[in-house]
Amino acid sequence: MNWEDILLQIEKPGRYLGGEVNSRQNRASGKLNFVLAFPDTYEVGMSHLGMQILYGILANLPQVSIDRSYAPWVDLEAQLRLRGIHLAALESRRPLKDFDLVGFSLQYELSYTNLLNMLDLGGIQLRREDRREGSPLVIAGGPGAYNPAPLAEFIDAFVIGEGEEVLQEICQAVLAGKKRNHDRREILLALAQVGGVYVPGVSPGDRPVKKRIVTDLDQAFFPEEPLVPLMKTIHDRVVAEIARGCTRGCRFCQAGMVWRPVRERSLPRLLDISHQMLCATGYDELSLLSLSAGDYTRIEELLSILMDRYHGKRIALALPSLRVETLSRSMMNAIKQVRKTSFTLAPEAGTKRMRDAINKGNSDEDLLNTAGQVFQAGWRAMKLYFMIGLPGERQEDIDGIADLSCRVAKTAKPRGQVTISLSTFVPKPHTPFQWERQITLNEVREKQDYFKRRIRGGNLTLRWQDSRMSLLEGLISRGDERIGRVIKKAFSLGCRFDGWSEMFRFDLWEEALASEGISCSEHLVERNPSALLPWQVIDSGVANRYLLEEREKSQMGIITADCRTGPCQSCGVCTEKNIRIVLATDLPGGITPLAAAVKACGPAEKFRVTFQKIGPARLISHLDLSAALTRAMTRAGLSFVFSQGFHPHPKISFAHATSVGMESLGEFMDIEVERPAEEEATIIDRINRFLPVGLKVVTLDKIPAHGPSLTQVIAAFDYEISLAQSTQIESIEEKIDAFLRQDAFLVRRDTAAGEMRKDIRPLVLALGFISGVRRIDLVVAYGPEGSARPWDILTQVLDIPVAEAKLARVTKMATRFRKAS
Repeated sequence: MNWEDILLQIEKPGRYLGGEVNSRQNRASGKLNFVLAFPDTYEVGMSHLGMQILYGILANLPQVSIDRSYAPWVDLEAQLRLRGIHLAALESRRPLKDFDLVGFSLQYELSYTNLLNMLDLGGIQLRREDRREGSPLVIAGGPGAYNPAPLAEFIDAFVIGEGEEVLQEICQAVLAGKKRNHDRREILLALAQVGGVYVPGVSPGDRPVKKRIVTDLDQAFFPEEPLVPLMKTIHDRVVAEIARGCTRGCRFCQAGMVWRPVRERSLPRLLDISHQMLCATGYDELSLLSLSAGDYTRIEELLSILMDRYHGKRIALALPSLRVETLSRSMMNAIKQVRKTSFTLAPEAGTKRMRDAINKGNSDEDLLNTAGQVFQAGWRAMKLYFMIGLPGERQEDIDGIADLSCRVAKTAKPRGQVTISLSTFVPKPHTPFQWERQITLNEVREKQDYFKRRIRGGNLTLRWQDSRMSLLEGLISRGDERIGRVIKKAFSLGCRFDGWSEMFRFDLWEEALASEGISCSEHLVERNPSALLPWQVIDSGVANRYLLEEREKSQMGIITADCRTGPCQSCGVCTEKNIRIVLATDLPGGITPLAAAVKACGPAEKFRVTFQKIGPARLISHLDLSAALTRAMTRAGLSFVFSQGFHPHPKISFAHATSVGMESLGEFMDIEVERPAEEEATIIDRINRFLPVGLKVVTLDKIPAHGPSLTQVIAAFDYEISLAQSTQIESIEEKIDAFLRQDAFLVRRDTAAGEMRKDIRPLVLALGFISGVRRIDLVVAYGPEGSARPWDILTQVLDIPVAEAKLARVTKMATRFRKAS
């Protein structure tokens, strides 16, 4: 059974195809084989900017062959284990065990069982001490690496801090070791000498490994031609990182501490990045990313220029991280010009007292004024994020969340909706709150029950995080090597995708904790500031003295000013000459005009597009194929005509969606675009260069603007169905003859509304079988009553078992059109 046949057995095969637009062909000649591994699904991993950056860096190293791997969903895992097949990388199909380096991104503690599962499925020993010569070196970086202890048994080396420079140095060290025929131990010793690399069992425990920092973002690599996913992802848009780091000093926020200092990209560089990415992908949304986008010192100027350039192209802007007090009317006006993307604010606490304690610093009035402006500007929905269980929390703070939420809801009337999202405070390493206790499950549930009573009905909706997930996140984030054994036990019991509510098995985690003799209460308690902490082998750059001072200020309700606008707070990060705060207002550089970025609208014309989907493209869903075609056409220079309303969409229509797994030599879509300036053949050639493997535009024909739609002119479809060698064919001809003699034949389909029955006999115009080539020829009518599906013919007319039917190769050979009247 080949790879595509295996993918036909699972729910979302598009996760595992590779061959995306802008992906790099695997270089077989690479002297170092590197696979980037993300311990979550494809749609989560492909949304992560860090993976795009690292992929681009490695793809540009001449001696490195780069590939990717994502955590397989449980359906694919079952298939791999059933057939004894190793988890392989997307592009090369090389098993993980055959790479030189496997690099994991540690973004979330509840993905750690996925990491172990990927190692196991990939044929790599779980424990680093069990790996022999020839086994890959397993490295890991990201926020989770700031406490390496829980994964120290499984990871050969941890990358601490930002990876743009250190990753290249790691490759150089491993290449040098391979050239000199060094063994694993010698290569690990060399890696321990690389700045920002912690090697368990090798790096000296008395000298913490200091994080790596990129000092100049303008000079750092950024993926101007990012990978374009084959399916809809969590964040389906291009992302321009406008700044890195934050000095607001929120005392609960690990990211704000460990990614210091603030470094902004210059305005000219950001405009160039944005233009290149939009041109290279065809996306219609641009996200401006930083820990606090509103703090970018030239944010209003940036928004104004971007909207002037791209408003005519209907490209929307998104600012996913905004502080309440930084949002201005001009920013809202810029964001809403194309379409109103989601609006989220994070007040975090319900009272000024609590916000001062966590150094959030904004007021009730800030939030209420901002909320009022948002709804007045036309938004109909807003999300507010609050935390419960913060250090020093009192009942008045809990009441404050409910009261403040109700006051915000009043600003949303009469039609606005406010969603309140509650998360549980988790003390994180390298923050002023790293020593604080985490509240118990019972305490969390008591607080959640209170909010269920206080916040209900009207235009308020309440959401909350699963308290058991927060408990595990806290256990792992501040855990030691003993928690690593718990993670391993939970994996062996079957825990996977613990951050997904439908997959979460807390009972198995409880069993794992009990088997290792671990008490939750022991790990949730307040820590002694003088005690050794598992993560003290890592130097985040922020001095322990500063963290303790901030903890004391929190207890006294004292605010610490942002050192971007006030005096240096001596946190310890900017101790070296080249490590400093970099603001866009201090950076030189003019702005290059983009005269051709916005074109005047020309007359609209309608075209009928014929396209093929063959090979791997047959495994992409109809919606994802539609998105890929739309992006490719945009990238090729076509300007779509858009619908009106709250969320404008390009005017595109399809007649009939072929199912996942079916090939087609002739699919059709109608599009409305501004009159193209080039010949159709030139446009077709350019579109095809921007499509994923197996998807190809064949013709682009102009049609009357007010002519009949596709659904009105299509009459029938011709299919060829090639059966698998394992499928029994002895009685197929008899069953076809019996079917053709009948006047009616009811098939059953399960729908959301229940079982549906449909007579398909009048819809089957021709049905035959050529036994010598094991092929079924099928012609079915298409009209207002729908059509007959090849799947129904296989499973219900011919009684072929479902597992065998999935292995059949179905190809739509032709589409028949009605004769013009």
